[in-house]
Amino acid sequence: MSISKQDIIDAFWFRHACKEFDVAKPVSREDFDFILETARLSPSSFGLEPWKFLVVQNPDLREKLRQYTWGGQLQLPTASYVLVALLRKSAFMRYDSPYIQNFMRQVQNLSELACKIRTSILEKFQADDFDLLNSERSMADWSARQTYLPLANMMTAAALIGIDTCPIEGFDQNSLENLLAKELGIDRQGWGVAYLLAFGYRKADPNWPKTRQPIDNIVEWFE
Repeated sequence: MSISKQDIIDAFWFRHACKEFDVAKPVSREDFDFILETARLSPSSFGLEPWKFLVVQNPDLREKLRQYTWGGQLQLPTASYVLVALLRKSAFMRYDSPYIQNFMRQVQNLSELACKIRTSILEKFQADDFDLLNSERSMADWSARQTYLPLANMMTAAALIGIDTCPIEGFDQNSLENLLAKELGIDRQGWGVAYLLAFGYRKADPNWPKTRQPIDNIVEWFE
């Protein structure tokens, strides 16, 4: 590998939740496509990819989103790219749904026998191991947790090439989802919003230092 461990650590120190971007310095489409590819290649439980990413470039739609996104008041108007991460709900993610069954056959290229075995394992996981089938909220939370894997990968990939990001959870979820249903035809029965992610180059360096706990405070070894 051409990248060093220190390069990676430096990127983590560089990354911060950028509050305002430099509108005069746009991120190239080539660089953003690279970042999106890291999202596409991200892992998920059973490899089922319970996500979809909406890239919102329309200024009028961004302004409508901003009405319900109190955590993105400066980011949404100034970002080069704004991504809305959607999570798949039970309609997609139940072990016996058409999405899952088609995914195993058409994307994962599993044989009929392998699909039958995988379906049985997934049913047990959803019904018994994690008790997901009796609550739409539980299934949505399971999907949402997985959408944070591509979130982390996109932020890290961006930082490695000097691009800033800001993950945004500060929004009115119900109102935002209603807006997406109205403006983009997103079916709320099948989809929910997990987070927003803004990309650009920082307008100014942060005026506060990065703080984290010492490693011994967060890691316990049992040997």
